[in-house]
Amino acid sequence: MSFKILALPIEPLAHLFTMDDEQLKANQAARLIVDNSPGFPCRVSLADANMGETIILTHYQHQNCDSPFRSSHAIYVRQQAKQVKLATGIVPICIESRLISLRAFDDRDFIIDAEVIEGTMLNERLSKILQNLHVQYVHLHYAKLGCFAAKVIRYS
Repeated sequence: MSFKILALPIEPLAHLFTMDDEQLKANQAARLIVDNSPGFPCRVSLADANMGETIILTHYQHQNCDSPFRSSHAIYVRQQAKQVKLATGIVPICIESRLISLRAFDDRDFIIDAEVIEGTMLNERLSKILQNLHVQYVHLHYAKLGCFAAKVIRYS
């Protein structure tokens, strides 16, 4: 079963880079300078930010649904990020190189399957999970910190 990993669009997040530090704080966000790479995976470019690069750490509601599984967590966004459009079946290095939590959701936005795997196994595992026609989409999370990484959809 084919899949596509979706990066977040920059448009709803771009305004954060125009805010000063107090405004960011009031919006559950902070400006950071990358001091360790890899270590700050951008959810728009789906690539790790480079040393010295300016990023925003912000609160993001990745599961905006009317179910008990409504959820949010912190994400990083690079200042010059452009939304990457990945080809079918491609897992970016910033996901492939980390321990990943998969959460498969049904049409009620309920989790119906979940596991933690090495990112290198993601391609094979997503193909199998998406064979279950009750799975509508999958969320990927960086397992160690729990941060949302990306959404995955079935793609034919």
